Amino acid sequence: MTHSADAPLVTILDDEPAIRTMLANALEEAGYRTMTFGRAVEFEAALSVASPDICLVDLSLPDKDGLTVVHQLALERGARVIIISGRAEVRDRVTGLELGADDYIIKPFDPSEVVARVRAHLRRNAPVETKGNRASFDGWVADFDRYMLCDNAGEEIPFSHAEGEVLRLFLERPKRLISRHAMQETLGGAAGESFDRAMDVRISRLRTKFREDPKNPKLIKTIYGAGYIFLGDVSWN
Repeated sequence: MTHSADAPLVTILDDEPAIRTMLANALEEAGYRTMTFGRAVEFEAALSVASPDICLVDLSLPDKDGLTVVHQLALERGARVIIISGRAEVRDRVTGLELGADDYIIKPFDPSEVVARVRAHLRRNAPVETKGNRASFDGWVADFDRYMLCDNAGEEIPFSHAEGEVLRLFLERPKRLISRHAMQETLGGAAGESFDRAMDVRISRLRTKFREDPKNPKLIKTIYGAGYIFLGDVSWN
C-alpha cells in the first residue's frame, strides 16, 4: 500500500518475520508508513536517513540487548518508543519505562491493539500551538526540540520523550493540582496499576534530574490521594 510522504513513519524492530509482517500490514492498512528490521545493526544504520515518529522495539534481539536500544532511542534521539516483548515480568516492564519507553505491550497481542496505541501516542503528541518549545523555570530551561534540560551553570541533562510528556504537562499547568485521572486522560494509556507505575517512574526520574530531595521535593509536589502540583514559575519562549 502506498502512503503520502507526510504519513507518520513507524519502524518495527523484531527478529520474528511473521510479527514484522503482521504489524506492518496492520499499520499500513491504518494509513501509516512502515520500515521493518530484524537486527539492531540494520535499524540503527537506517536511523541516519530516517526519522521515525514511533519505534516499535522487541527486547529479545539477536545482535543487541533491546533495552540498550530503547535507552539510546529515548535519550539520544528523543524518539517515541513502544516496547513489544514476550517478557511479561514486572521488572522488565518497569526497567523499560525507566529507560525511557513510552509504552509496553506484551506478546501475544492483537495487532489492532498496537495500531490503537500508536494512534493514541501520535494524537496526544501533536504539536501544541499555544506554547513554544522552550520553557524557563527556577533556574532551569527545558528544550523540547532537543529533549534537554539546562541549569544555570550550563550543564545539560537529557530527558526521554516519555519524561518530556509529563514535564510538559506540568509546565503548561503550573501551580494547579493535576489528578491521576487528569494525567491519564491527557497522556493516554489504560488506567490502572500499569499507568500509575509508569507515572511514578517518570516523575521520580524528573525529580532526580532536578536534583530534588526525594523526601521533600520543591518543584513537583505529591498531594497524596489527589495528584501532583508543579510549583515553579514558568515562562515559555
